[in-house]
Amino acid sequence: MKLPIEDPVLIFTSAMILFFIAPLIMKKFKIPGIIGPILAGIIVGPYGLQILERDQTIELLGNIGLLFIIFIAGLELDIDGFKKYRNRSLLFGSLSFNIPLILGTVVGVVLGYNLTGSILLGSIIGSHTLLAYPIASAMGISKNKAVTTAVGGTLLTDTFALLILAIVTGSTEGQLTLQFWLTMLLSLVGFALLIMLGVPKLSKWYFRNSENEGITTFSYVMVILFFSSSLAILIGMQPLIGAFLAGLALNRFVLDYGTLMNRIRFLGNAIFIPFFLLSVGMLMDLSVLFNNPKAWVVTAAIVGSVFIGKAVAPFIVSKVYGYSPEERNVMIGLTTPQAAATLASTLVGYRVGLLDQMTVNAVIIMILLTCFFGSYVVEKYGRQVALNEERQPSIIGQDINPERILIPIANLNTMESLIDLASMIRESNTYEEALHPLTVVQKDINAARDEVANAEKMLGHALMYASGAEIPILPMTRVDQNVSNGIIRAMAERRIDTVVIGWNAERKFNQVFGNVIDRVVEQTTQSILVTKLDHPLEITRRIVLIIPRGADRKGGFSKAIEKVKTLAVRLSASLLVLVIEDAKSIYEDHMNKIKPDPPVETREIEDWKTLQETYVYNLKDDDIVVIMSARKGTIAWHPQLEELPKSLAKVKPKSFIVYYPEEM
Repeated sequence: MKLPIEDPVLIFTSAMILFFIAPLIMKKFKIPGIIGPILAGIIVGPYGLQILERDQTIELLGNIGLLFIIFIAGLELDIDGFKKYRNRSLLFGSLSFNIPLILGTVVGVVLGYNLTGSILLGSIIGSHTLLAYPIASAMGISKNKAVTTAVGGTLLTDTFALLILAIVTGSTEGQLTLQFWLTMLLSLVGFALLIMLGVPKLSKWYFRNSENEGITTFSYVMVILFFSSSLAILIGMQPLIGAFLAGLALNRFVLDYGTLMNRIRFLGNAIFIPFFLLSVGMLMDLSVLFNNPKAWVVTAAIVGSVFIGKAVAPFIVSKVYGYSPEERNVMIGLTTPQAAATLASTLVGYRVGLLDQMTVNAVIIMILLTCFFGSYVVEKYGRQVALNEERQPSIIGQDINPERILIPIANLNTMESLIDLASMIRESNTYEEALHPLTVVQKDINAARDEVANAEKMLGHALMYASGAEIPILPMTRVDQNVSNGIIRAMAERRIDTVVIGWNAERKFNQVFGNVIDRVVEQTTQSILVTKLDHPLEITRRIVLIIPRGADRKGGFSKAIEKVKTLAVRLSASLLVLVIEDAKSIYEDHMNKIKPDPPVETREIEDWKTLQETYVYNLKDDDIVVIMSARKGTIAWHPQLEELPKSLAKVKPKSFIVYYPEEM
């Protein structure tokens, strides 16, 4: 067979084999998976065995992979975390970028690069990729103040790196005249405003009016990504700027735990990003290292600048804010690895002639070393941080067993929103625990064959939807003369902790929700969330939590607050707490003690009439109201708790959850 391979099908087949084998080998040697495709590119590329050429097929798919890397980085940035630790993140991000930037620029000048190339080299060293963040997350320290500071600083380092990339590459096409700076500034500001203001408004309209989160929604996101990238090209900028801004603009609409985000990550991580890494590996010419002694000097200088520059910022910030040595080392481990923005800037700099082959080789070696170093340091010191942190006080009565959530389904139109909500509120340590969708056929068992088939068909839709988000589910069908009895029996058989059930806002006289839901609430003690969601969860910007007097004395109150705060964090929403006829200081104390920590505002409401007149009729379109209710006859119950759902069903937005905490 003729080498290098030229047939597109054979090229794609060879690449898929490499993408399959490389991670397995890397895992065997406990090496970060991102290294695999790069090493594969070095081995099979034009400077290795010459099996594959870096032709148009590889370049096209690699360019798309590059856009996916930057786009996903924008989607995953913790904007609320950045806001919460704004001052710390600003200080750390500025130091973490500017110190390596200065070092890298000086190194570039000393090594003989022109000023433009030296500044680009400095920006490459100044950026970083949170490659080891999943390790920190797995150890349960993702909310640690040092980790949050490092993650928040990433917003600055990535933005600065891409901004300098845009300026530097733009300057290669002309002189740095006043006209150039004005054109660049006006183009960048206008483009950023168009994307950051226009895309959220368009997306809010789209998600509110779209029917499902399927192929059409995925296509919409891809249109935004590539339209933004193409528009950046048309105004003379790098498409990476457009991809990053598109990710930031869609950040609050593409939920981190949702089906849509899973599809984006899957397509990027399975196909396009490996092609980009493969194409980068193909750029490395090992012969340059062995034939040119200067290559070793360039490599050592660049690698040394990264390790020194990236270590200085955590040392300074840890001194200013009193972080422990272990937390400081975790910050170093998180911000030393170079991958996404580094590869992007290097490749673009090489294309426009600012960086040579030696620099590309040095950067690839730097990436390999920093990825090894960062993963090792975060794993070693992250474990110590986790052990040193104070244990969060256990919630009274909290079961040590995995949480089990039941989702009774009677309507296909609400099935997806119920599954999404259930997935959002489940505890982080129960992601492997399946959700339990349930259909109940109300009929005599001998005449239920057709109805059971229809019920199983509905559960089949639930299974397909959940599998798209990689949510494990265990569907079940019950035949019972009474729907509420079927639900209650399923709760007992599956040892259910929480029920998420939909409500159509229809009820008869002297009923709260209707026969089925009322009986389930009355005859059980588990947590029950009665929901009516008239807008997609993705567009939620605020959760309004209504707490009646005495609710804090209920055994399941702390766990309920934890779930509401978890929902707010995962929706990137703020939390407005309205305390009815009680002292807000009591509940502020609870809010401070219970994790996680979304933006929270607590207000004291004089009485139920004030609540109706001041708040219920002035809700925003993207609000979700959560009523911390109580079963009749228990502490915190009030007659208005039964009337409030009726009032909420008549106003816009009609999205609310009536939360019955667990009775101890």
